[in-house]
Amino acid sequence: MSLIFIKRATLRDLPAVTAIIDHAKAQLKAAGSPQWQDGYPDAVALKQDVDAQQCWLLVVDGQVAGTATMVIGDDPNYLHIENGQWQNNQDPYATIHRIAIGAGFAGQHLSHFFFSNLISQAYREGVRNFRMDTHVKNQQMQAIARSFGYKHRGTIYVDEQTRDASRLAYELNLD
Repeated sequence: MSLIFIKRATLRDLPAVTAIIDHAKAQLKAAGSPQWQDGYPDAVALKQDVDAQQCWLLVVDGQVAGTATMVIGDDPNYLHIENGQWQNNQDPYATIHRIAIGAGFAGQHLSHFFFSNLISQAYREGVRNFRMDTHVKNQQMQAIARSFGYKHRGTIYVDEQTRDASRLAYELNLD
């Protein structure tokens, strides 16, 4: 059995985070998705995540196997939703962004472990509501969202320099 845990990233983890994001960009491109094909997320965005203590690492047997950004608080991209609505607009929520698993760690269901631990971390901080978004062509992320009980709520538009800024928006509400 492997030792698997999550921890906050530090500046010295940026090379590993960048390598994982670059691997994810290549996977998305190979799958035909335009998501993350315009340079985003770039080194500036990743450093901002670390500086804000919002970047998390998945560590497997001492190796950085994944990265994600979890933001607790309002996301400006989620203020307007089309073709649906958020179920809970009153309570604080956490958003999981930029989640990726590194090369050599595929097929181990680590994204499920990572999501579970991120949700648990936010839950310990009093958060019971979660949101996420993904491109319509990112079938893998949509499957993960559904497997955790996230519900599709509509379409949001991300503030990125991309040809297709529309994203499927998901929400999870815990008791």
